Amino acid sequence: MRKNEIEGLILDVDNTLIDLKKQMSQEIFNWTQKMKKEGIKLIILSNTNKKEKVRQIAEKLQVDYFFFARKPSKSGFKKAARKLNLKNENIASIGDQIFTDVWGANRSKIYSILVKPLEEKDILITKIKRPLERLVINRYLNEQKKGR
Repeated sequence: MRKNEIEGLILDVDNTLIDLKKQMSQEIFNWTQKMKKEGIKLIILSNTNKKEKVRQIAEKLQVDYFFFARKPSKSGFKKAARKLNLKNENIASIGDQIFTDVWGANRSKIYSILVKPLEEKDILITKIKRPLERLVINRYLNEQKKGR
């Protein structure tokens, strides 16, 4: 994080911090605490409209949150950046979806980090998007191999 001058992280919830059973692994919890100890500010930005679910995760991590963010809209990313009190170039967004987390961060000029979903199983709308995401990822990886 320091190498890229990242001082804050915007975190997705579903299939990034928690699985579909709403469980957070000890490994993820420990990582978030390590980031905080290293002075990295954290905030949750979730597309879910289930405020209570997001609130519970935020309380467990002791971080602020926004729910029903409508990613890839820039508005949620702007709110999160203001709450973190950081410039966009010093923020990274971590999530499991290209067309919400990554695209929204990139549109907002925020560094994006795509992670593998915690589970293969998804809600219906995400399940529909996954094959297209795999095409995008495979194309990107092929271009990287070719040195583009």
